[in-house]
Amino acid sequence: MKKSFDVGFIGSGFAAEFHLAALRKVYDVKIQVVGAYSPTKSNLKEFCTKHALEAFSSAEELISRVNVVHICTPPSTHESLCIQALKQHKQVIVEKPLTGYFGEEADDFSGDTFPRKKGFEKAVQSLQNILKAEKESDGQIFYAENWIYAPAIQKEKEVIEKTKSQVLWIQAQQSHSGSHSLAYGKWRLSGGGSLMGKGCHPLSGAIFLKYVEGKTRNDQPIRPKSVSCRVHKITRLPNFENELHLKDSYTDVEDYASIHVVFEDNMIADITASELLHGGVKNYLEVHANNHRTICNLTPNNAMQTYNPVHSNFDDIYVVEKTGTKQGWSNISPDEAWFNGYQHEMQAFYAGMASGEKPDSDSQLAADVIATIYAAYISAEQNGREVEIPKI
Repeated sequence: MKKSFDVGFIGSGFAAEFHLAALRKVYDVKIQVVGAYSPTKSNLKEFCTKHALEAFSSAEELISRVNVVHICTPPSTHESLCIQALKQHKQVIVEKPLTGYFGEEADDFSGDTFPRKKGFEKAVQSLQNILKAEKESDGQIFYAENWIYAPAIQKEKEVIEKTKSQVLWIQAQQSHSGSHSLAYGKWRLSGGGSLMGKGCHPLSGAIFLKYVEGKTRNDQPIRPKSVSCRVHKITRLPNFENELHLKDSYTDVEDYASIHVVFEDNMIADITASELLHGGVKNYLEVHANNHRTICNLTPNNAMQTYNPVHSNFDDIYVVEKTGTKQGWSNISPDEAWFNGYQHEMQAFYAGMASGEKPDSDSQLAADVIATIYAAYISAEQNGREVEIPKI
């Protein structure tokens, strides 16, 4: 059992910061963060200076020096970086979503106009490339979908396993007022809009819990079979009136998506993702089973509720992600990373590396999520027609 790991980061922005913070809470495994690489030199210098890390001049140099690579970059870069690290037999922790289609072959690419079938085929090929590299490597992919490791989702996993539940219907959502990322809103960088950037999270949670049910009842995961979808571009409509509370900087992506997933056992899930929500982030998943009902509130939840009569009183107090105001009642989060599963995710990944156990959030889950999303984009192009999801 390996108990010590040299670790490197590719990327030096928001995701790298919360990965690093989570690593500091991992126990029973020794982690030495060696350094980082980013093509954005100013960000790299700031990140490495702040955390006393070595700044590498290339991804190749960093990968050669470590056992574990954290890929904290936009999804358009994930395929090449994952394959590069796997070819050197490194363990790879990669941010979500795993990959997609980014129109890289066309100078005049627009997310509004490309044929969705082409995007689907390109995304599937990218998945196959990554999975082939993983199969040929001594390393493996740890898919950094924190929803899987959120305490509420893990507790529901236990409920399903111990009661041998039949999960009939899952409802789940991630919505807020718009992303802070400069890459978001441009299909070429993000691979889609709300369905990709937000929908990947609740969709992952729904697929994971159906995996759990299937493995518990029949020793085989229950995977998604077909999907229907509608998407909309509300903040891009000419009659949208911007009161400056919602982001409207999206160039060629949707800001609302709703998908209906049918699984191999003909049970269902309904997933919503949008940029149209005031008052913080809405992350929830609700399970309707044959023997129980569970509501998992990741954010907001009522673990702590605070009333603040004057906004400026809380100027230097973090309340909760994406809140529009700190005045009045707030569902203040005492430890947002804990509720969202970030530290649990890293603990599970490194414990798994040490013991050789396969992670709950792996490459199969990542592939099913992407295949479902891009099949859903085909459905949306055809006004909601049901589309089959291939097994990758």
